[in-house]
Amino acid sequence: MISDETVERVRESADIVQIVGEHVSLKRVGADYRGPCPFHQGTHPNFSVSPKKRMYYCFVCHEGGDVFTFVSKRLGLDWPSAIRLVAEKSGVEVREVETHHGGPDPRDPLWEVTASAAEYFRHMLWDDDIGRPAREYLETRKIDRTTADRFGLGYAPPAIGLMRGYLRTLGFDDERQIAAGVLSQPEEGNEPRPRFRGRLIFPIFDAAGHTVGFGGRLIGPGDVKYVNSRESPIFSKGHLLYGLNWAKFAIRRDERMLLVEGYFDVVRLMASGIDSVAAPLGTALTAAQAGLIARYTKQVFLMYDSDPAGLRATFRAGDELLRHGIAVRVVTLPEGEDPDTFVSRNGPAELETHLRAALDVFDRKVQLLERAGWFADLHHKRGAIDRLLPTIRAVSDPITQELYIKRASEASGVAPTLLWREIGQQPLERASREADKEEPARRSASGRKGGGGRRQRRGEQRRRRAQAGGRGVAERELVRALLFARARTKAVAERIDATALRDSAYREILAALVAQGPDATPDVLAADLTPDAAETLQSLLSEGPTGADAQRVIDDCLADLQRRELAHRVSEINRLMSVANDVQKSDLMRQKMELVLQVRKLNGRGFPTYGESRQTAGRIESAP
Repeated sequence: MISDETVERVRESADIVQIVGEHVSLKRVGADYRGPCPFHQGTHPNFSVSPKKRMYYCFVCHEGGDVFTFVSKRLGLDWPSAIRLVAEKSGVEVREVETHHGGPDPRDPLWEVTASAAEYFRHMLWDDDIGRPAREYLETRKIDRTTADRFGLGYAPPAIGLMRGYLRTLGFDDERQIAAGVLSQPEEGNEPRPRFRGRLIFPIFDAAGHTVGFGGRLIGPGDVKYVNSRESPIFSKGHLLYGLNWAKFAIRRDERMLLVEGYFDVVRLMASGIDSVAAPLGTALTAAQAGLIARYTKQVFLMYDSDPAGLRATFRAGDELLRHGIAVRVVTLPEGEDPDTFVSRNGPAELETHLRAALDVFDRKVQLLERAGWFADLHHKRGAIDRLLPTIRAVSDPITQELYIKRASEASGVAPTLLWREIGQQPLERASREADKEEPARRSASGRKGGGGRRQRRGEQRRRRAQAGGRGVAERELVRALLFARARTKAVAERIDATALRDSAYREILAALVAQGPDATPDVLAADLTPDAAETLQSLLSEGPTGADAQRVIDDCLADLQRRELAHRVSEINRLMSVANDVQKSDLMRQKMELVLQVRKLNGRGFPTYGESRQTAGRIESAP
């Protein structure tokens, strides 16, 4: 049987407009789509598809239903087969379960606790004098009762036992409250305490509308301004977006998402009539969140702060979204403004003006570098290119990547061929990557399993990596070591970014390790990987650990990768020497000597099988 939870997940993930559009020529009319009815062979646009309601209806023959009904009637499939087909088109895995259809979801007991806690917090905010500080704070933020109730805002009192005692009267014991994340017990034997105390509460919902956790904003003195629920069977902050449960239909309708930083930004924009907005839960955008966004739209407007920290978050999020095939634009608000304050003072119409003026994320990056003078001299130009390369590498769409390469070449004066070499991709690799994406569609269309195609593709991948030489060994062994020493991932992430790896599969796996944390299972890691990366992951896991000291292997691999980067920088200096004047040559020679010294310091380290290490060092020192 297919569980109710799975059916809802498939229905939620399915794009009814896209699926119906495979059989009906649809045109957008207002918020809906119209076309000729496929059931009575109509010729007039009397057949309507509503992405908001996730329903279709014919005003002539009165056929109607959801996406499963359409697929079932149109293709003559039974109900389970229709669900499986829609799931395949929506990228959702359907697993059969032995429980009877309609049985309880194992997460129901925890959802009951969080829903009851949310109701308790709302009561404390509005119906108890203890919530006065939070009510006064909402007044300063110009949030009225109607808006607060729309989003379920509440207040967690400072007292330790109030919420715990109330939930126990409803039959929720301490163990269940701890499992749901509303109580914390740091050490065995200690008295459980509320996770949220003295905080304004924002209930957090999953896409299906279940209360899965909370975000708490400190009211009064304290160190940590915002706290989220801890990870639990129903709450994983790296897989959720605040506001998506309300925004999902508007996102499809508007064909865009506005991604903001904070809870108040979402509340303000939605209260002002801008509904296609969501926010990460106080952390950098994860691969899982980007994948979730990609189910709803292919266009995202980033509206983060414009201070240095906000810009770093903007470009990290932009790169993650680009990896998922999403077009990214950056909205720049006046200095000191965020979406909340800007809309509060200027209204939604003025924000729409800024949305129309938004720049592509890569153009915004180039613009900031140009304004800061990074393209004015040779020394800074190298640094500017280094800042542009991660975004170019992140792009999954080959046409967009080609455009970014040309834009970077225009801004820097560096030939496109050199930039392609810098990102570590050749035409063979790009063509293979596109073939990997197209293979599932070809396999589905032909009705074959495609085992031969997979073997051929794996062979091509092996040949490509063999052509990469020693470069691939260091990247491969670094990722392999981390797969069996997960606790070291965070420290490695502080020393190297995943975008520094030139092999796309190793790069994806390292990014997944960093995003998912040390406790992620192989299935969780593989969920957001491309077929190439998923196969590489399984291959590395099947080989097992290296047998050597993991930290030594990691340090040696990082040293080799650093040496490789230094070699590229020296090559670039050598290229610039031929066009530099005497003053510039002197500065370039000084830079080159500094790089040579760094290489010499690294010569004591290196992964043993990375045979090019010493040869590279020799080439650096002997180059003219």
